[in-house]
Amino acid sequence: MLPLKDLNRPWRKPHVNRMLLIINIVVFAVYWLSANGILFSQRIAAVIEDRFTMFPLYVVHGQRLYTLVTSMFMHASWLHLLGNMLYLYIFGDNVEDVFGHLGYLVFYIFCGLAAAFTHILSIYWGLTFPADLSVGVVGASGAISGVLGAYFVLYPKAKILTLVTYFILPIPAVILLGFWFLMQWLYGFFDVYSGVAYWAHIGGFIAGMILALAFGLQRKKMRETRLRF
Repeated sequence: MLPLKDLNRPWRKPHVNRMLLIINIVVFAVYWLSANGILFSQRIAAVIEDRFTMFPLYVVHGQRLYTLVTSMFMHASWLHLLGNMLYLYIFGDNVEDVFGHLGYLVFYIFCGLAAAFTHILSIYWGLTFPADLSVGVVGASGAISGVLGAYFVLYPKAKILTLVTYFILPIPAVILLGFWFLMQWLYGFFDVYSGVAYWAHIGGFIAGMILALAFGLQRKKMRETRLRF
């Protein structure tokens, strides 16, 4: 199932979500153009890979902690980037609508950090293969998983236009995102050699759910009350 669009219009303009989309696209474009020697020196791509990728081995020793954030804005391929940006574009605006611009930015970073630490713990617990702390991690999917978790809590009945085989169907968010989360668990246990950080997705999703339950639902209720008056 591939989500295409949600039928849930936000009340405020999603400035932060748009900023996140732009930063992710620009960072990967610079990396890709330099890696292929098209516009920039290939040395730039090498520096980006070395300096801004999150290597768990450094993090557990208290080094290069900034990469916990910088790695959220890096991607391994165009397919990796576009898949993540599609989910961020569809679901991020409504989550920002609830948390507010600054609150959404803090929420996004926090979920990304939770995802990164979940991934590191999964290596220690033998859930991720190869169980090697020196393997670098990049991608916004941990933070975006947090966005999905929050949307799951805040807008369970929202309809998502979804491509299912050859049909486009309006599917409730609780079903679509619940299925997505279930698949992450199954992949996490059974697709252990894929090189995908499924446990980061799981950690990010759960963090997003917790923050939505703790803060988001109340903010959403208060906003809806104000709008009724």
